[in-house]
Amino acid sequence: MRIRHFAYVSLIALALTGCNDALETAQVDLSKVKNKVEQPLPPHILAAMSAKGMDRNSPIMIRIFKEEGAMEIWKAKTDNRFDKIADYKICAWSGRLGPKVKTGDRQAPEGFYDLTRANLNPNSKYYLAINTGFPNRYDAANGRTGSDLMIHGACSSSGCYSMTDQQVLEIYAFARDAFKGGQATVQLQAFPFRMTAENMVKHRLDSNYEFWKMLKVGYDNFEVTKRPPEVNVCEKKYVFNQQATDGGAFNAAGKCPAMSTPPALTAALASYGKTYDADYAKAMSKYDGMAWYDPSEAERKAVVAKLRKGRELAFAPTGTSLEAGRMVKVAELEDLMAKRTAHSVTTQSATGATPATPAQPQATAVAAAAPAVVPVPMQNPLAFTAPEPQETAEAVTKKPFWKFWARN
Repeated sequence: MRIRHFAYVSLIALALTGCNDALETAQVDLSKVKNKVEQPLPPHILAAMSAKGMDRNSPIMIRIFKEEGAMEIWKAKTDNRFDKIADYKICAWSGRLGPKVKTGDRQAPEGFYDLTRANLNPNSKYYLAINTGFPNRYDAANGRTGSDLMIHGACSSSGCYSMTDQQVLEIYAFARDAFKGGQATVQLQAFPFRMTAENMVKHRLDSNYEFWKMLKVGYDNFEVTKRPPEVNVCEKKYVFNQQATDGGAFNAAGKCPAMSTPPALTAALASYGKTYDADYAKAMSKYDGMAWYDPSEAERKAVVAKLRKGRELAFAPTGTSLEAGRMVKVAELEDLMAKRTAHSVTTQSATGATPATPAQPQATAVAAAAPAVVPVPMQNPLAFTAPEPQETAEAVTKKPFWKFWARN
């Protein structure tokens, strides 16, 4: 009897294991999808929402990490905090780590973008698409150019974040349902990597480091509050969770107004910053004399070349920087970057192209200084309810962020 009972329990456990594996790897048969625009989220995701205390139509936020090729969907729970509900492996992204600077540089955007219902493209030739909203106010103020940069299907990218068709079907459904629930804007946060102390140390010699430190302020705000930060732009810089005072307004290219920060948020960020500073010091000791070599797109593609076999020509997975990159001595990094620059100039000369300023890492020595204290952010009545900031009119009256922050 005991043996029979044990066998029965084992069979149940095996069945559950098989079920979990199926949930993780199962893909929708696209040939059976009658209406891709209204295709519901799969049952296992709806069940996970229920278990986490999320309404089907509650707000979402999207986070991207280029280096590891990851996209995450975060969703609001009944307590108005956000929790991760789904993550996906990005099939293809072009260029290297670093922001998009100009049309034709093949860089995928980095920064904070507001997506509205109008950003959804149900008629995309890449199955379904969501426009990232590039250029945003920060990009425009800094003279960055480009258009039609998407999250889409087909696994092929020239400046976009490309998923498989099955993945974009779900991502589109998340956004659609959130907009149906009344969310005005979905925040897209696109980062080069997870902005941990160790990663910041690894990339400290990159020419984009100062830009990334600015993005890290928004990253830290979300890590502390688990709510999308309110994003404004002034003096051509991002500012996060800041409340303009004295009737001031945010102007992307103009001087920043007088700003204040909720005391509770200031305290939380200070505590977060102490831990970060300690971790940064440890990482500096660990990687003394070493830095990260960011691989080229070609190097990333070479790692996953076998995945293209037997597929259509348009299918072009790029692999991740973590797979193709590596830690090297600083002197070796400088040599590698010099060769890369020389190769780029030679190629451009042979084709007659005008040399472009690369958006990728340079090995010019950036002082490996101690990290700055985590900057203080601003106000935030949840990103999905905040009206678009007015740059020329009087500031819109908003419910103070700290009342949301202190309530839960």
